Amino acid sequence: MKNDPIRLGLIGYGIWGEKILQTLLTLGVRPDVVETSEPRRKAAIAAGARSASDEIAALPAVDGIIVATPATNHCQLVLRLLDQFSCPLFVEKPLTADADEARLIVREGGTRVFVMHIWRYHPGIRALAEIARSGELGSVAGVRTVRTNWTSPRTDVDSLWNLAPHDISIALAVLGFIPEPRFVLAERQGSRICGLIGVCGESPWLALEVSNRYRDKRREVRLHCDGGVAVMTDPDAGFIEITREGDTRIPFDSRTEQRPVSRQSALGLELGCFIDYLGGGPAPPTDAAEGLAVVETLMRLQHMANSGGAS
Repeated sequence: MKNDPIRLGLIGYGIWGEKILQTLLTLGVRPDVVETSEPRRKAAIAAGARSASDEIAALPAVDGIIVATPATNHCQLVLRLLDQFSCPLFVEKPLTADADEARLIVREGGTRVFVMHIWRYHPGIRALAEIARSGELGSVAGVRTVRTNWTSPRTDVDSLWNLAPHDISIALAVLGFIPEPRFVLAERQGSRICGLIGVCGESPWLALEVSNRYRDKRREVRLHCDGGVAVMTDPDAGFIEITREGDTRIPFDSRTEQRPVSRQSALGLELGCFIDYLGGGPAPPTDAAEGLAVVETLMRLQHMANSGGAS
């Protein structure tokens, strides 16, 4: 195990870069920031960054690098970092906005690149995955996810690429694989997808809905099994709800349990996992190959949305 303090680079100090910096500080790490905007560099220093520069070449020797820039420039940036640094990289989702670019990163980066699929680290999702694995509620029928809010500050990708990576990675965490897309219904503003309902697989299935056209913010994940349903309706609630089947001849005959889960921040858990890895611990479970699998699924959903909706 590494005994010296971990030193991290953080590329990008936008909305999410700010959250990453704040969380790293709570974990005892002051990152060295690279950001092209001078006002944001000053903000990073004021917030507690160790240093802030506008060039990657000015980044000091670090143990690992976090990439929090627009997905559309990930490929070029990650390849440059792989060439200039020998340390592991933790890249914000999606790995890229193009499957060929993601394959190139997997080929060139090997085991050095990991993806920040934050929901894979969420205690509630881990609890749902354990229920699925254990057979506590019987055979798994499928997973239903809803992820909605109004508009998005992101301009590099549309709502499909912004929101659905979370739900695809959740399916992988809970089911153990990503079901093949079968049908989509997309809503557009101009040429950009602003909402999408997708059905993937058959047994078990994944049904996902993502949208930037809901006034209310919703983050719901439902695990449907033969013997009941386990639901995370609020990721900040500190519990999941489990409703078990009763006598099917009696209306509303069921039993519901609120099962506590940790309130630990999913961002803190995934960053902590990366820091532990840099110190000699196990590798994060969300490697570049997983990132590629998610991107390939997004590409298939996008293709179906552009060609009539069915596989």
